[in-house]
Amino acid sequence: MAARAYWQGQIRLALVSIPVEIYSATKSGAQISFKQIHEPTGKPIHYDKVVTGVGPVDPDEIMKGFEYEKGSYVLLEQDEIDAVKLESKKTLELTQFVDASEIDVLYYEKPYFVVPADDLAEEAFIVLREALRRTKKVGLGQLAMRGREYVVSLKPCGRGMVLETLRYADEVNKAQGYFRDIPDDKPDDDLMELAEALIAKKTAAFHPQDFHDRYVDALRDLVERKRKSKGGKIIEDASDDAPKKGGSNVVDLMAALKKSMGAAEAKPAAKAPAKKAPVKRTPAKKRA
Repeated sequence: MAARAYWQGQIRLALVSIPVEIYSATKSGAQISFKQIHEPTGKPIHYDKVVTGVGPVDPDEIMKGFEYEKGSYVLLEQDEIDAVKLESKKTLELTQFVDASEIDVLYYEKPYFVVPADDLAEEAFIVLREALRRTKKVGLGQLAMRGREYVVSLKPCGRGMVLETLRYADEVNKAQGYFRDIPDDKPDDDLMELAEALIAKKTAAFHPQDFHDRYVDALRDLVERKRKSKGGKIIEDASDDAPKKGGSNVVDLMAALKKSMGAAEAKPAAKAPAKKAPVKRTPAKKRA
């Protein structure tokens, strides 16, 4: 496998240990990166490590420090930090199993592929994978990676498994603070029927390749037009895209849903218009 393992260790289930390797399951997409430029000279801005009253310093003189009170720090060497002993640095112990539906989507953070480290680990790896698949459960444990310990979930994925880091409870904002002002009213039945029909019309299989970052495309287009304009300012009129403020009543919502239904029905027809059979015309005498 060409990629470099993000973590190497073992998954432990009771007395069973399975050597595994973990690889990042995601990658950064296409991005437009900007640098800060000094306009009068057109040269990039640099950032130096500077100490107040001293000036620029050598990187070798920089240490990590924890501020235990205002202006006072405990300095730590990197090897001191690396030497902190934590079993989860090398072992992921599965301490609990839950239904996947029990974990709120807000807690999921980043996915990783999990594979057996060698041929000897494959049998135990497959047994754990299939046991999770048959019971429809997700394994939970804690794992230390890159300077912090994560709560993680483990579940089957094809021939392998996927580990996902989870956020701790204190890292997730309480939804009630944002949702409490939304009324708990029962919607109108006719509006619900239209909304459900619209959802049914637009329901389709998920294909990730059908989506791409249109903002990146727009920025590339802007950069190209700016280059050709030789410095001329380019600002598009976004007034048509701005959301209109103001309340709307039920009649407006009903009309909008009906109009949306019509658009949803007309859209497929525009892509593949149905062929109409030629109309047979009756001779004039017979019609008479």
